[in-house]
Amino acid sequence: MNSFLKIPVIVLLMIVVGLPSGVNSQQESTVEEPLSRKYQSIISIAALTAKGDLIKLKPKLNSGLDAGLTVNQIKEVLVHLYAYCGFPRSIRGLQTFMEVLDERKAKGINDKTGADVSPIPQEQTKYERGKKVLGELTKAPQDRPLSGYSAFAPVIDTFLKEHLFADIFERDVLTYAERELVTISVLSTIGGVEPMLRSHLSICLNVGITPAQLNEFVGIIKSTVGEKEAKDAHAVLTEVLKNAR
Repeated sequence: MNSFLKIPVIVLLMIVVGLPSGVNSQQESTVEEPLSRKYQSIISIAALTAKGDLIKLKPKLNSGLDAGLTVNQIKEVLVHLYAYCGFPRSIRGLQTFMEVLDERKAKGINDKTGADVSPIPQEQTKYERGKKVLGELTKAPQDRPLSGYSAFAPVIDTFLKEHLFADIFERDVLTYAERELVTISVLSTIGGVEPMLRSHLSICLNVGITPAQLNEFVGIIKSTVGEKEAKDAHAVLTEVLKNAR
Protein backbone atom coordinates (compact mmCIF):
# COMPACT_ATOMS: atom_id res chain seq x y z
CA MET A 1 0.00 0.00 0.00
CA ASN A 2 2.83 2.38 0.96
CA SER A 3 4.76 1.66 -2.25
CA PHE A 4 1.56 2.20 -4.26
CA LEU A 5 1.07 5.63 -2.67
CA LYS A 6 4.68 6.61 -3.37
CA ILE A 7 4.35 6.21 -7.13
CA PRO A 8 2.02 9.17 -7.73
CA VAL A 9 4.16 11.30 -5.40
CA ILE A 10 7.31 10.51 -7.38
CA VAL A 11 5.55 11.18 -10.66
CA LEU A 12 4.16 14.44 -9.26
CA LEU A 13 7.63 15.51 -8.13
CA MET A 14 9.02 14.73 -11.57
CA ILE A 15 6.33 16.86 -13.17
CA VAL A 16 6.68 19.72 -10.69
CA VAL A 17 10.48 19.76 -10.80
CA GLY A 18 10.90 18.99 -14.49
CA LEU A 19 8.12 21.02 -16.05
CA PRO A 20 9.41 24.55 -15.47
CA SER A 21 12.72 23.74 -17.14
CA GLY A 22 10.95 22.26 -20.15
CA VAL A 23 8.54 25.16 -20.41
CA ASN A 24 11.34 27.73 -20.21
CA SER A 25 13.44 26.03 -22.85
CA GLN A 26 10.43 25.79 -25.15
CA GLN A 27 9.67 29.47 -24.62
CA GLU A 28 13.27 30.38 -25.34
CA SER A 29 13.29 28.35 -28.55
CA THR A 30 10.09 29.89 -29.88
CA VAL A 31 10.66 33.54 -28.94
CA GLU A 32 11.71 35.44 -32.06
CA GLU A 33 13.83 38.50 -31.51
CA PRO A 34 12.85 41.64 -33.42
CA LEU A 35 15.26 43.07 -35.96
CA SER A 36 18.07 44.94 -34.24
CA ARG A 37 18.55 48.64 -34.87
CA LYS A 38 21.57 47.77 -36.99
CA TYR A 39 19.54 45.40 -39.16
CA GLN A 40 16.76 47.98 -39.50
CA SER A 41 19.32 50.55 -40.62
CA ILE A 42 20.84 48.16 -43.16
CA ILE A 43 17.40 47.60 -44.71
CA SER A 44 16.56 51.30 -44.91
CA ILE A 45 19.98 52.30 -46.27
CA ALA A 46 19.94 49.60 -48.94
CA ALA A 47 16.35 50.30 -50.00
CA LEU A 48 16.75 54.08 -50.25
CA THR A 49 20.03 53.77 -52.13
CA ALA A 50 18.42 51.35 -54.59
CA LYS A 51 15.52 53.78 -55.02
CA GLY A 52 17.89 56.71 -55.49
CA ASP A 53 16.21 58.78 -52.78
CA LEU A 54 19.33 60.50 -51.49
CA ILE A 55 17.43 63.09 -49.45
CA LYS A 56 15.85 60.41 -47.26
CA LEU A 57 19.05 58.36 -47.34
CA LYS A 58 21.07 60.95 -45.42
CA PRO A 59 19.17 60.69 -42.11
CA LYS A 60 19.13 56.90 -42.40
CA LEU A 61 22.91 56.89 -42.80
CA ASN A 62 23.15 59.00 -39.65
CA SER A 63 20.79 56.61 -37.86
CA GLY A 64 22.88 53.63 -38.96
CA LEU A 65 26.05 55.13 -37.48
CA ASP A 66 24.18 56.05 -34.30
CA ALA A 67 22.88 52.47 -34.08
CA GLY A 68 26.45 51.14 -34.01
CA LEU A 69 27.19 50.30 -37.63
CA THR A 70 30.82 51.04 -38.44
CA VAL A 71 31.92 53.16 -41.38
CA ASN A 72 33.28 50.07 -43.12
CA GLN A 73 30.04 48.15 -42.61
CA ILE A 74 27.96 50.90 -44.23
CA LYS A 75 30.47 51.22 -47.06
CA GLU A 76 30.16 47.47 -47.58
CA VAL A 77 26.35 47.73 -47.70
CA LEU A 78 26.63 50.38 -50.40
CA VAL A 79 29.19 48.36 -52.35
CA HIS A 80 27.28 45.08 -52.06
CA LEU A 81 24.07 46.45 -53.51
CA TYR A 82 25.69 47.43 -56.82
CA ALA A 83 25.46 43.77 -57.83
CA TYR A 84 21.67 44.08 -57.71
CA CYS A 85 20.92 47.65 -58.79
CA GLY A 86 24.06 48.82 -60.58
CA PHE A 87 27.11 51.01 -60.14
CA PRO A 88 25.26 54.36 -60.52
CA ARG A 89 23.05 53.78 -57.46
CA SER A 90 25.97 52.36 -55.46
CA ILE A 91 28.30 55.24 -56.27
CA ARG A 92 25.66 57.86 -55.49
CA GLY A 93 25.08 56.14 -52.17
CA LEU A 94 28.81 56.22 -51.40
CA GLN A 95 29.03 59.89 -52.35
CA THR A 96 26.10 60.68 -50.05
CA PHE A 97 27.77 58.72 -47.25
CA MET A 98 30.96 60.77 -47.73
CA GLU A 99 28.90 63.94 -47.26
CA VAL A 100 27.33 62.54 -44.08
CA LEU A 101 30.72 61.63 -42.62
CA ASP A 102 32.11 65.10 -43.41
CA GLU A 103 29.10 66.73 -41.74
CA ARG A 104 29.44 64.55 -38.65
CA LYS A 105 33.17 65.20 -38.45
CA ALA A 106 32.51 68.95 -38.60
CA LYS A 107 30.23 68.49 -35.58
CA GLY A 108 33.00 66.72 -33.69
CA ILE A 109 31.53 63.22 -34.10
CA ASN A 110 34.20 60.57 -34.53
CA ASP A 111 32.62 57.47 -36.04
CA LYS A 112 34.20 54.06 -35.64
CA THR A 113 35.91 52.89 -38.82
CA GLY A 114 35.61 49.19 -37.96
CA ALA A 115 37.39 46.14 -39.29
CA ASP A 116 38.44 45.91 -42.90
CA VAL A 117 38.00 42.79 -45.02
CA SER A 118 40.21 39.82 -44.09
CA PRO A 119 42.49 38.23 -46.69
CA ILE A 120 40.64 35.58 -48.70
CA PRO A 121 42.38 32.19 -49.18
CA GLN A 122 43.27 31.58 -52.81
CA GLU A 123 43.81 27.80 -52.80
CA GLN A 124 40.69 27.19 -54.90
CA THR A 125 39.59 28.94 -58.06
CA LYS A 126 37.07 31.73 -57.64
CA TYR A 127 34.48 29.60 -59.41
CA GLU A 128 34.90 26.76 -56.91
CA ARG A 129 34.86 29.19 -53.99
CA GLY A 130 31.68 30.76 -55.34
CA LYS A 131 30.05 27.33 -55.66
CA LYS A 132 30.95 26.61 -52.05
CA VAL A 133 29.46 29.88 -50.79
CA LEU A 134 26.30 29.39 -52.83
CA GLY A 135 25.97 25.88 -51.41
CA GLU A 136 26.26 27.26 -47.88
CA LEU A 137 23.60 29.86 -48.56
CA THR A 138 21.09 27.64 -50.33
CA LYS A 139 21.88 24.41 -48.44
CA ALA A 140 21.68 22.68 -51.83
CA PRO A 141 24.34 20.80 -53.84
CA GLN A 142 25.97 22.82 -56.60
CA ASP A 143 27.26 19.93 -58.74
CA ARG A 144 24.15 19.58 -60.91
CA PRO A 145 24.27 20.40 -64.64
CA LEU A 146 23.47 24.00 -65.53
CA SER A 147 19.83 24.65 -66.32
CA GLY A 148 17.50 27.55 -67.13
CA TYR A 149 19.17 30.89 -67.72
CA SER A 150 22.54 29.46 -66.62
CA ALA A 151 22.46 26.90 -69.42
CA PHE A 152 21.11 29.47 -71.87
CA ALA A 153 23.97 31.89 -71.09
CA PRO A 154 26.71 30.00 -69.18
CA VAL A 155 28.81 33.14 -68.83
CA ILE A 156 26.25 34.58 -66.39
CA ASP A 157 26.72 31.50 -64.21
CA THR A 158 30.46 32.14 -64.24
CA PHE A 159 30.00 35.80 -63.33
CA LEU A 160 27.59 34.92 -60.52
CA LYS A 161 29.84 32.29 -58.97
CA GLU A 162 33.19 34.03 -59.46
CA HIS A 163 32.17 37.58 -58.69
CA LEU A 164 28.93 37.77 -56.72
CA PHE A 165 29.39 34.73 -54.49
CA ALA A 166 33.21 34.73 -54.36
CA ASP A 167 34.42 38.32 -54.69
CA ILE A 168 31.49 39.87 -52.80
CA PHE A 169 29.85 37.35 -50.46
CA GLU A 170 33.22 36.06 -49.23
CA ARG A 171 34.11 39.45 -47.78
CA ASP A 172 33.68 39.21 -44.01
CA VAL A 173 32.89 42.86 -43.21
CA LEU A 174 29.22 41.82 -43.33
CA THR A 175 27.73 38.49 -42.30
CA TYR A 176 25.70 36.35 -44.70
CA ALA A 177 22.55 37.46 -42.88
CA GLU A 178 23.45 41.13 -43.29
CA ARG A 179 24.26 40.67 -46.98
CA GLU A 180 20.94 38.92 -47.53
CA LEU A 181 19.09 41.80 -45.84
CA VAL A 182 20.80 44.18 -48.27
CA THR A 183 19.86 41.91 -51.17
CA ILE A 184 16.16 41.50 -50.36
CA SER A 185 15.89 45.22 -49.62
CA VAL A 186 17.18 46.07 -53.10
CA LEU A 187 15.09 43.40 -54.84
CA SER A 188 11.93 44.52 -53.04
CA THR A 189 12.60 48.13 -53.98
CA ILE A 190 13.32 47.69 -57.69
CA GLY A 191 10.42 45.24 -58.18
CA GLY A 192 9.70 42.87 -61.05
CA VAL A 193 12.26 40.31 -59.85
CA GLU A 194 10.00 37.97 -57.90
CA PRO A 195 11.95 34.73 -58.67
CA MET A 196 15.16 36.26 -57.29
CA LEU A 197 13.36 37.73 -54.28
CA ARG A 198 11.80 34.34 -53.60
CA SER A 199 15.22 32.66 -53.68
CA HIS A 200 16.84 35.21 -51.38
CA LEU A 201 13.99 35.19 -48.88
CA SER A 202 14.51 31.43 -48.65
CA ILE A 203 18.23 32.00 -48.14
CA CYS A 204 17.38 34.45 -45.34
CA LEU A 205 15.71 31.60 -43.48
CA ASN A 206 18.81 29.46 -44.06
CA VAL A 207 21.14 32.04 -42.53
CA GLY A 208 19.13 32.59 -39.36
CA ILE A 209 16.65 35.36 -40.13
CA THR A 210 13.29 34.35 -38.69
CA PRO A 211 9.82 34.55 -40.28
CA ALA A 212 8.82 37.23 -37.76
CA GLN A 213 11.88 39.29 -38.69
CA LEU A 214 11.05 38.94 -42.39
CA ASN A 215 7.53 40.19 -41.72
CA GLU A 216 9.08 43.10 -39.84
CA PHE A 217 11.31 43.67 -42.88
CA VAL A 218 8.19 44.08 -45.04
CA GLY A 219 6.96 46.74 -42.63
CA ILE A 220 10.23 48.65 -42.98
CA ILE A 221 9.95 48.48 -46.78
CA LYS A 222 6.44 49.91 -46.49
CA SER A 223 7.49 52.86 -44.34
CA THR A 224 10.74 53.47 -46.22
CA VAL A 225 9.89 52.80 -49.88
CA GLY A 226 6.15 52.47 -50.34
CA GLU A 227 2.99 50.44 -49.91
CA LYS A 228 3.07 48.78 -53.34
CA GLU A 229 6.62 47.51 -52.88
CA ALA A 230 5.74 46.18 -49.43
CA LYS A 231 2.58 44.50 -50.71
CA ASP A 232 4.48 42.76 -53.50
CA ALA A 233 7.25 41.67 -51.12
CA HIS A 234 4.67 40.37 -48.64
CA ALA A 235 3.02 38.26 -51.35
CA VAL A 236 6.34 36.59 -52.18
CA LEU A 237 7.21 36.14 -48.50
CA THR A 238 3.84 34.48 -47.82
CA GLU A 239 4.57 31.97 -50.56
CA VAL A 240 8.09 31.30 -49.25
CA LEU A 241 6.93 30.75 -45.67
CA LYS A 242 4.12 28.48 -46.82
CA ASN A 243 6.53 26.29 -48.78
CA ALA A 244 9.02 26.25 -45.90
CA ARG A 245 6.60 24.50 -43.52
